[in-house]
Amino acid sequence: MTANAAEADKPSHFLRQIIERDLAQGTYASRTFAGTPGDAAHHATGPADPARIRTRFPPEPNGYLHVGHAKSICLNFGLAREYGGVCHLRFDDTNPEKEEQEYVDAIVEMVKWLGFDWETPDPLHPGASRSHLYYASNYFDFMYFAAEALIEAGHAYVDEQSADEMRQNRGDFGHAGTDSPFRTRTPAQNLARFREMRGGVHADGAMVLRAKIDMASPNINLRDPALYRIKRATHHNTGDTWCIYPMYTYAHPIEDALENITHSICTLEFEDQRPFYDWLLDTLCTLGLISRPRPHQYEFARLNLTYIVTSKRKLRQLVDEGHVDGWDDPRMPTLVGMRRRGYTPESLQLLAERSGVSKAGGWIDYSSLDIALRDDLDAKAPRACVVLDPLKLKLVNFAEVFGSHAHREPCHAPVHPAHPERGQRDFVLTSEVWIEREDFMELPSKGFFRLSPPSVDAAGAAVAGARSRLKYGYVIECTGFETDAQGQVSAVLAALVPGTKSGTPGADAVKVKGVITWVSAADGVPAEVRLYDRLFTEAQPDAGGRDFLSVLNPAAKKTVLAYVEPGLATAQADERFQFERHGYFVADRQDHAPGRLVFNRTATLKDTWSK
Repeated sequence: MTANAAEADKPSHFLRQIIERDLAQGTYASRTFAGTPGDAAHHATGPADPARIRTRFPPEPNGYLHVGHAKSICLNFGLAREYGGVCHLRFDDTNPEKEEQEYVDAIVEMVKWLGFDWETPDPLHPGASRSHLYYASNYFDFMYFAAEALIEAGHAYVDEQSADEMRQNRGDFGHAGTDSPFRTRTPAQNLARFREMRGGVHADGAMVLRAKIDMASPNINLRDPALYRIKRATHHNTGDTWCIYPMYTYAHPIEDALENITHSICTLEFEDQRPFYDWLLDTLCTLGLISRPRPHQYEFARLNLTYIVTSKRKLRQLVDEGHVDGWDDPRMPTLVGMRRRGYTPESLQLLAERSGVSKAGGWIDYSSLDIALRDDLDAKAPRACVVLDPLKLKLVNFAEVFGSHAHREPCHAPVHPAHPERGQRDFVLTSEVWIEREDFMELPSKGFFRLSPPSVDAAGAAVAGARSRLKYGYVIECTGFETDAQGQVSAVLAALVPGTKSGTPGADAVKVKGVITWVSAADGVPAEVRLYDRLFTEAQPDAGGRDFLSVLNPAAKKTVLAYVEPGLATAQADERFQFERHGYFVADRQDHAPGRLVFNRTATLKDTWSK
């Protein structure tokens, strides 16, 4: 099987090559189930489909997904889609103390927001669909049954050492581990003890079930890893049914096998766990509990983006200590925060694809994310004129030119300059407008081409005020300015040059270098605009053990009262725009409402951090 034609131009990488090899060789064409139609495996996937690959995205529901997860989501769901396969969304919910339904719901929402689904046609029921949304907790019965089988076969034992003793006896990279004094118990003794654990006879932490592999292995993960621990905690899915819970490293391979996963794709930090993954599945195959061909694990380098942190502990610290306004704060690298900031699913998919898939780690500069956002929105986002730092501009000859101070001169601009079929925006020029404060300089610097007042040159000759064009309007010439009681510029005065309106034959009669965006003071709508930037001032906030809070960016959020063109009064929450000259903005999904406009800056038009 080859990739879909629409995917044919995507760059190859080692995972695509592995999948194409397995499909060409029919590696998984003979998949069967060891169990019966009533067991967990059949319930999970139904009859095996040799024409498909199966991948999975297996988050632990103990926090909110972040931008690093987006790459894994795009990779696993994307590869399954590309090769006509299935990707499962599975919650590895084996640690009830840290897991909540809130996180489950948020993860489901974010995977769907990114554009992926786990529904497929049901081969047993034409016209119906099958959900591939699963929970590790659905397989707790099978995992327990498999643990007893390992004990009976002499591959697992109950260890009653303390946590400190087990840690000390595990050894290190330079020293082999020491066998537990409980390692020589008979299978019958271990089975009785394990059933006591299951029955709630013993206290939390009193003992664990361990695999019996090799305490001298150079891979510390094979030095009799723990399989089960006693933990009295209410589970979000199973309630108080269990007082023992499987370890993630034990549960995960079993879940893959029961769901007929073909390619178990994870990040490089799990590479050292692969030998145990292989040992467990091979052992369970030998015991007849799962069938071959079994899943195989493949690792790729995670997405490391500069100017963020992705540690769940550090993200929670930012929230709990009030450094940000919640998990969906637009400064956060969580997917809920990035969505609220205005990043699009397509931009995150583009970032994931461009970052590549390899075994080599490395850092991706944050600017790559903004580039992907600009590349996505440039052709989509409608344009709008907005003034972020308002300064009043008074057109001193307005009544003379138009016959009335109250005249409203119609002006037009394209909704999108590259797509005339999308129509135009209509607004009016009035005698007073808002312009950006930076568009006026009392004493202009070299290269400044916007508004400055009349002056006198070195020879004493009068110099006229600078001319500039009001975008989509007229050329104007600065005639002076007004100041307030503190001596600050409060208004700029300018004369409109007749016959120079944009779109008319006289538009080019007067050549100017400066162009100014503006909003009518009579029709401009006030709006709260939140100017978001990178959360940290250093590319790697926690490098070298540094306190990441010490490099928080104090300018990561700035709120201003802006004036927007009238058409934005009807903007809907989550609607994105390019504010001409300023960048890409989105109507805030939480706070934006009719009569209270709130926009978030997603990205500037150009990278300003490289300066």
